[in-house]
Amino acid sequence: MIPKLDIDLDRASPIPLYFQVAKRIAHAIQAGELPPGSRLHNEIELAGQLGLSRPTVRKAIQWLVDKGLVVRKRGVGTQVVHSRVKRAVELTSLYDDLRRAEQKPMTKVLSIEAVAAGAEVAAALGIAQGADVVMLERVRYALGEPLALLRNWLPLRQQSPSAEALEERGLYELLRSGGVRMRVANQRISARAASPAEARLLGERPSCPLLTLVRTAFDDQGRGVEHGSHVYRASHYSLEVTLVER
Repeated sequence: MIPKLDIDLDRASPIPLYFQVAKRIAHAIQAGELPPGSRLHNEIELAGQLGLSRPTVRKAIQWLVDKGLVVRKRGVGTQVVHSRVKRAVELTSLYDDLRRAEQKPMTKVLSIEAVAAGAEVAAALGIAQGADVVMLERVRYALGEPLALLRNWLPLRQQSPSAEALEERGLYELLRSGGVRMRVANQRISARAASPAEARLLGERPSCPLLTLVRTAFDDQGRGVEHGSHVYRASHYSLEVTLVER
């Protein structure tokens, strides 16, 4: 059943009608009146209910799409999506950040294996190219939806966490409990299109935009203790940075 919203329009207001409609629907989504997965009435029905033209309603829906609040799906209609995860740029684990935000994180471990370090991983961790490292690959979920594909490399001098531990706790928490004292990290944020395999694992369409994050963490002795290459669904995830004037 499609929820019915009470949308009061002030036709004498200088605020455009499309924006009044969009803001009322946005408020309903953020207040939980329209939970994730809810469908909206189609443009013709909404236009008829509100006494508006179809282009006005279409503009309101497009505003919601641009804000990442709804998506248009062929054969389904316009549907409310999960709220975007906003994460501060800090030396923290995604798992812990999601747990604090009450996003009910879950992890599916795809692989844990010893591999030879490639040039990029070796340079990041300060080890010889070809040296053995442990590679971890996981899919991280938030509120039941796939959010990120995580690949991490650890030097063999550290004990590798088990799949069971990685499903229950964040990697950084496990490293710290094993005696690793992380102090600083270098991080690079970018974006690119998803590969077919990434799109399949994340439940996205091929070539969808992904946010990428490459990070190397160092301990209090300056040794590389973890190198990660992660991709996030841009429709569900964003990074927040606080800027301070010097």
